[in-house]
Amino acid sequence: MLGRNEIVAFVPTRDPQKARQFYEQTLGLQFVSEDPFALVFNANGITVRIANVSMVKDFEPQPFTILGWKVHDIANAVQILQKRGVSFERFAGMNQDASGVWRSPDGALVAWFKDPDGNTLSITEGN
Repeated sequence: MLGRNEIVAFVPTRDPQKARQFYEQTLGLQFVSEDPFALVFNANGITVRIANVSMVKDFEPQPFTILGWKVHDIANAVQILQKRGVSFERFAGMNQDASGVWRSPDGALVAWFKDPDGNTLSITEGN
């Protein structure tokens, strides 16, 4: 039933001002609107709501990827994001290259980074 409907992605933030700068300026998502509950962005036709959780006392970002993008050239994407101040994560036990890119068993290339709230985001080339 829902397979034919549009997806809306949700990402939590404790600081909407920092989140807006990051998602709009650093990542290049198109800003749509803002209200007390969320920032809304267009990410290539997908709505991304950056939900204001500043009132959630015990909020902790999850220790896994919550949002990711498929890219055509991960090396270029990593380079551009690094120039914009993004640092890529390293994980123990994962054989990542000098840029932090990991080759999965099926050949996909993946790199992870965090937003200002500590949410883990990723970019993937392939599969």
